[in-house]
Amino acid sequence: MTDDPSSRTVQLYCRIEVLVTDPDAVTGRAVAELRAADVDWSTEEDDLDSACAELRDSLTTSLASLADIGRVVDDVPGVEFRGGICWAESGPPREPFPPTDRGVPDPGEAWGGATGVPKSVTTPRK
Repeated sequence: MTDDPSSRTVQLYCRIEVLVTDPDAVTGRAVAELRAADVDWSTEEDDLDSACAELRDSLTTSLASLADIGRVVDDVPGVEFRGGICWAESGPPREPFPPTDRGVPDPGEAWGGATGVPKSVTTPRK
């Protein structure tokens, strides 16, 4: 697909709001996945126990570690996942993702309506 001259790189922006009803289940799963991962801890700044303790102490970090953004376009024909970034934040959404009564950006405001292309939004990053 990458050699095809008709291929285009597209940036896909998402905001996903979740309600965590069982924080212990989330942190427990994150710790279990870290323990099962093939990590050479001799090359890491942390050790397994301190990394697990960090996950247990932070629901946000645990949830972010479990999010698999590579699956977002699974089963979409003609699309190849190339990479991305995912993180989690507690609290209300930040700009340019203002909440609406539906909990998602209004397509006619922050987003380009039917085209799905964001309008120009200038937001200082902290």
